[in-house]
Amino acid sequence: MTAESVLLAVDPKGIATVTLNRAELLNALDDSSVGLLTAMLETLAEDASVRAVVLTGSGISFSAGHDIDWMRRMAGFGREELERHARLLAKLLRTLDTLPKPTIAKIQGSAFGLGAGLVACCDVSIASSEALFSFSDVKLGVIPALVAPYMVRAIGERSTRRYFMTAERFNAGKAKRLGLVHQVVESDELDMAVDFLINHLLINGPAAMLEAKRLLADIAGLGVGEESMELCIQRIVAIRLSEEGREGVQAMLETRKPAWMD
Repeated sequence: MTAESVLLAVDPKGIATVTLNRAELLNALDDSSVGLLTAMLETLAEDASVRAVVLTGSGISFSAGHDIDWMRRMAGFGREELERHARLLAKLLRTLDTLPKPTIAKIQGSAFGLGAGLVACCDVSIASSEALFSFSDVKLGVIPALVAPYMVRAIGERSTRRYFMTAERFNAGKAKRLGLVHQVVESDELDMAVDFLINHLLINGPAAMLEAKRLLADIAGLGVGEESMELCIQRIVAIRLSEEGREGVQAMLETRKPAWMD
């Protein structure tokens, strides 16, 4: 594995494109590339000039999940080593899920297992019409445990139960109906669809998008009750008093663009 297994490009608008670059292996990930991807995301999280992150893959697939050589090595691991490698993956998924930037999964091909888990961790996912998804772990006598929380959140427990147990493949249209994918387009329209979404994101307050993301994570599972309502009250007051909140409202009142669009 070399540093080129994950590529990073940042354009003048502050849009970072992270590309899984193991096309010959259908962008399957091993422990080294997982570590590199995690470190790259952590760096982007701290970079104030980055406005959004697009995650995609090179070649014909988004990601085939686990690299077969990594699985071969893990077959001989004991409990301690297996747990260490599981924590590597858990950290990657958590880092992507909580990244303090808008994240877009650009799915030009299949996303299997861990690859589908990465999709579920992104804020928005756009797939080409030929994309396929699946969780084949049970065929190997194991389970897709680390992606389970993100899949349940994305498509619900009932649908997750089906696809975890059957290991059947489902297409982009089904993924959209389930909620894993937000938009399905033809392959030659994928770049345009992602660019269209990015243009929407660039209009919005960067801090406001982050706070909206954090709010949803914090109220998940609280339901509609006193605790969640109090949390929402405190958050809206804080954001309205913030520099960005004041600037956005003032810009609207003065019929001008807010400072973050300059």
